[in-house]
Formats: sequence, C-alpha cells, structure tokens
Amino acid sequence: MSGLAERHPVAPAFQGRPLPASVKIVEVGPRDGLQNEKETIPTDVKVEFIDRLSAAGLAYIEATSFVSPKWVPQLADGANVMGRIRRRPGVTYSQGPNLGTAAAAAAAAAIEPGSRPSSGFERALQAGVDEVAIFAAASEAFSRKNLNCSIQESLERFVEVADAAKAAGIPVRGYVSCAAGCPYSGRVEPAAAAAVARALWDMGCHEISLGDTIGVATPASVTAMFEAAAKEVPIEHLAAHMHDTYGQALANILAAIQLGVHVVDASVAGLGGCPYAKGASGNVATEDVVYMLSGLGISHGVDAAALADAGEFICAAIGRESQSRVARATRGARQGAAARRLEPEQ
Repeated sequence: MSGLAERHPVAPAFQGRPLPASVKIVEVGPRDGLQNEKETIPTDVKVEFIDRLSAAGLAYIEATSFVSPKWVPQLADGANVMGRIRRRPGVTYSQGPNLGTAAAAAAAAAIEPGSRPSSGFERALQAGVDEVAIFAAASEAFSRKNLNCSIQESLERFVEVADAAKAAGIPVRGYVSCAAGCPYSGRVEPAAAAAVARALWDMGCHEISLGDTIGVATPASVTAMFEAAAKEVPIEHLAAHMHDTYGQALANILAAIQLGVHVVDASVAGLGGCPYAKGASGNVATEDVVYMLSGLGISHGVDAAALADAGEFICAAIGRESQSRVARATRGARQGAAARRLEPEQ
C-alpha cells in the first residue's frame, strides 16, 4: 500500500484498503459521448439531455466543446446549447477537450506561424462555460500522427489558453490521452503519462484526467500509472478516465480509488466508442460507475433512477443501444415484471 489514500476521509475499507468517502463524477456524455455521431443531433435534444443529467444530481457536466465545425460538426451548436440549458446552482458546465481542437491549433500553427489557438477559449468564455479543458497525449507517436507535432510542441500551443483562462478567472482542466497505451506504439510507460500530467499541472490546470484512450489498461497498470503521476501531481487533483474496450473499466476505477483518486470521468449509457477499435466499447457507463460506488458505500450524489431515465432518453433520441450493463439489467427486470403482471391467474 503506497499510503496515497490517506490524504482523504475514508469510507469503510474494501479488501483492507481505505476508500474515499465520496467520489466526484464528471459526466462526459454530452461532449465525448456525442461528438462522433454522424447524424446531426438536434440542439433541443442536447439541451434536454444536459438538463436531465443535471436534474439527476450530476454536478460536473462536459456540455460541449468549441471547435471549428470543419473538425467536429456535431458540436457546431455549442454556444446555442450553452445559452439554452437550464443552469442549476452548484453545477459546473464545462467545455471538454477535443482532438479536433488540438488538430485545428496544429494546422493553424503550420499554415500561419504565430496564429492564436485561444479562439476556441474566447468563444467558450462568451458562451458562459464554467471551466475549459486542454489536452496532450502521453505518446509521441500519437501526438505526431494526429497533431503533427511533438508532445512538447502541443503543450506549448496551449500555454496561451491557460494564461487567458487564469486571467479571466476560469478554471482549466487538463487531460492526458493515451496514458496507458497508444494505438500506434503500444504500451505507454507510467513515467511518460506522469510527465505530461506534471506539465499540465505546472501550466495551471487544477485537475488532471488520465485517460486510457484505447481501453488496454488493467488494474496493475492503472496502479502503476497513478502511483507515478502522484509523484508529480497531488493525488486529490488526479482523475480516472477509463474506457471499457476489454471490459476492465470498473476494475481499473476501483484500483484508482483505492489509491485515493476521488474523481472519475464517465458517460451515461457508455456513449462514445473507442475510435481505434471498431465496434468496441468506449467510455465506461455512468450508470455502472454509480452502481459500483453505491455498493462500496461511497457517496456520489447521483439519483440512479433519474440517471437511467437520462440514458434511455438519449439512446432513444439517437437510435443507440445503451452499453451500460446496469441499464440493460434493470430494463430487463422491468420488462420481466411487466410480463408477469400480464400473465393470467391460475
């Protein structure tokens, strides 16, 4: 036991290890979950989706991302969405990170040296977001193939955004993609992910989310990754962003919270597939995370029934089957109960 969990109040222990008394869930469904949908989703649907999520008790919601429609057309209505949602007191509505945002910045820098990558931040500020995000990859191969620059160069391009956000009093969240594995170069060393996390921390990010972008991590590798990162960034400022490609997401989250991580990213209905494994599962489902946390006695502040309703709403709206095992099980139980009520009495 590394002793990392000792920095937080604890709930009853699990397997002899202390757990955080509460976990903050960052809902990424409206941004990460919907951004790659090919069919345009009506703004009305996005607004109602976000309102349902906030009504369910989710206090941190990635509402959209401000990027050129050329790169991510699904999020072209970001300002309109932000202007129409029913803002609930105590809820943070953030601008999530986006590969398109970074790619656009890289392309602009290549075409016009000295161009300003902060235009997306300026639009986010005008739209009234409560928090903005920046990201970098922990893999040089991923950074060069997708951003056409090194990790260091990609970080340097976001310094202006971080400085502008600080001047405006807007918190900045950092994301480390490919923190456990890269689709091009394979395994990513924990020290590499930790170094990028430290760079984002030094840039002023108040929270750093370590993302298993292709879902290859296991509890052992997640433990090594967070132990390395915690040497660079205080554990209470780290978050776990796990994908369920190989069915390891919940186990990986448990490994992280046993170390003292108390922030978890999740997407209702498991929306947002892995972009490098066709047909594979992507983001861990918020419903499944909530179910696990409840079973562990960890407070999360989410109404499970209202969350399930939000998941059913968006899945029906976009014609997707929920990837949440909890949602499938509870739906099956409800259908079974309804069928039994229709059976004739003997």
